[in-house]
Amino acid sequence: MKSQSLSLFYVFVTLASPFWQLYVSADDPATRISTQKRVLLLGQKPDTHPKTTHEYMAGIRLIARFLNQSGKYQVLIEQADSPWTDGPELLDGADAAVLFLTEGAKWVSEDKGRLAAFNRLAKRGGGLSALHWGMGTRETQPVADFVSLFGGCHGGPDRKYKVDDFQIIPSLTPHPILSGIKPFEVHDELYYALKFPAKRHGHIALMNAHIDDYDHAVAWAWRRDDDGRSFGFSGLHFHKNWERIEYRRLVVQGILWTLKDVIPTDGLQLDLTDKEFELPDSDDSKNAK
Repeated sequence: MKSQSLSLFYVFVTLASPFWQLYVSADDPATRISTQKRVLLLGQKPDTHPKTTHEYMAGIRLIARFLNQSGKYQVLIEQADSPWTDGPELLDGADAAVLFLTEGAKWVSEDKGRLAAFNRLAKRGGGLSALHWGMGTRETQPVADFVSLFGGCHGGPDRKYKVDDFQIIPSLTPHPILSGIKPFEVHDELYYALKFPAKRHGHIALMNAHIDDYDHAVAWAWRRDDDGRSFGFSGLHFHKNWERIEYRRLVVQGILWTLKDVIPTDGLQLDLTDKEFELPDSDDSKNAK
């Protein structure tokens, strides 16, 4: 009778949770629970930028494909267009969250329940990653909250960005995220002169680009005081740049680092076929920064 009650309990928990999967073994149905870490990948439908740019869901699907290669993670893809009412519950079930969406800093703060859920995730040492406009806000007000969580923000009326051919220089300080990445040249839109924490303890500029006569950090890693980790990269305006192994390694290794995973010293092998890289047909049109 006791065994039957426990089995019914786990069935109830499985049905009640939209995100993580609890599973039982044939040998011990009452005690076997998945220990895989749960990664929440948050994209959105296309915004007002031209097709082949800000292709959030296509990029998120590529990230999911690479994370799923190891079989170590439970990966959930979410098109998190507002109001995204399931957000707080999903975040409370996650070990890490990745933002690749429109005005991510504003989006995090525009719903009090959503911001509180992100703060809970950070407080328990969760991983936080932000890519391109996922670290952005046109307004100043959301900047402080976002920086305290993600470690960097492209925000406010003084934010800066530029489309050009850039030479990207990895930090001379060794870091697991940079495994297998050497200096490279790329055409992209980079956000620079980013807002970072006033106290930079545990914060490292992973990659720099020479823009307007200065070297600017365009990617970072941050060991937060809550024992969690945050990662950000301001590139990835163009979907085409997923073809670059440097971009694939930077993003996936950055996310894995926030999950406290081990990264090979030579970098991950992240192959991509032409078919997997293709964009779906869409007539969605696109608003400027």
